[in-house]
Amino acid sequence: MRNYIKVLLLLAGASAVITGCSLFGRGGGKPTAQNPGSVSSATGLAYNDEDAGGYMVNPYKGQPDAPNMVFIEGGRAVMGSFEEDVMSFRDNIERTVSVASFYMDETEIANIHWLEYLHYLARDSSQEVYQAAKPDTTVWVGKLAFNDPYVEHYLRYPGFRYFPVVGVTWNQASAYAVWRTRAVNMDLAKKAGEEYAETDGRIPLESGFVVPAYRLPTEAEWEYAAQAMIGTQWLEEMQTHQRIYPWDGHALRNPYGKQMGFMLANFKRGRGDYAGIAGRLNDGALITTYIYEFPPNDYGLYNMAGNVSEWVQDVYRPLSFQDFDDLNPIRRDGFLDKATGTEQEGNVYNNVDRNPESFTSLITDRARVYKGGSWKDVAYWMSPGTRRYLDQDSATATIGFRCAMIRAGSNY
Repeated sequence: MRNYIKVLLLLAGASAVITGCSLFGRGGGKPTAQNPGSVSSATGLAYNDEDAGGYMVNPYKGQPDAPNMVFIEGGRAVMGSFEEDVMSFRDNIERTVSVASFYMDETEIANIHWLEYLHYLARDSSQEVYQAAKPDTTVWVGKLAFNDPYVEHYLRYPGFRYFPVVGVTWNQASAYAVWRTRAVNMDLAKKAGEEYAETDGRIPLESGFVVPAYRLPTEAEWEYAAQAMIGTQWLEEMQTHQRIYPWDGHALRNPYGKQMGFMLANFKRGRGDYAGIAGRLNDGALITTYIYEFPPNDYGLYNMAGNVSEWVQDVYRPLSFQDFDDLNPIRRDGFLDKATGTEQEGNVYNNVDRNPESFTSLITDRARVYKGGSWKDVAYWMSPGTRRYLDQDSATATIGFRCAMIRAGSNY
């Protein structure tokens, strides 16, 4: 009899384990996003019971992999320029912040990516939308320089396919990110056999197979990813040193191995020196270069210094470092621009919005930050903490971009 009771208890225990597995996944643990169970832990109502009109819980295995995206683990960091402030701007003084984990493009967006974009716009959108997306190739024109071949060839000639796209404004880059989000998610829907692939409707986030929106990175995200301080970790939360550039050391040449002496970025070494002397070019590029040309930083990101500068989300304000929040900081607009307690209240910047006839400041809500040095910049601008700005409708031959994306469903 005693053995019979033991058998019944063992069977009951096994049944409980099986029930736990069916409700909450392997091991009978608590419900999770990947294994929510078959009933609500709050109401006890069944999930996915279509006959009873139950709440539908779609399968979810985590955020899908997004093309060209590299995971950037967030954390605490010191933002700011560690170079001498030779411009005396004092617009990026050191400040400790925390940045949530996110994803960043491994490379800058290249000409072939933009031509793909133009192809689909020409097929699916109006002529007006297509024309608005075309880069300004005249950015290569110089009154006293013969850069004319780049005007016709740089964007479309096959040899430049994997060179970074230039001549795009902040607005154009932002529009590309919106299109890219839809293109990637529609492809994911098609692979999942979902009906959204045949419609223009937005795919619900609850579907479980879409990626979050591509977008321009915030200035804090860009600077954090460029510094790649994860490569200086030592023991617990110790870091052995800070970095002036996205790599270790105080110089722009590789100090190690067979590549010793080779430049680590595409930049202007000095007055009139864009690439060095024939037979031993110092960075191998008079203008831009292949988006995978130089060694990646410790996050696996290429050309976070040099090649082209890159647009970020933030509007420019010289005091952003002291104004913004210390968790996921961003400057979106002219908040805090109002002068109070003075005889003449209003915008503290004498810009075109305030004084169209005789403005003295270019700082407006259309002034967007761009980061990182370019092929045309000296070494000072290779440091991730340096910052500049340009109107969001302007374009140059030295500014491109890459996209970022949040890590959804994460608390770090």
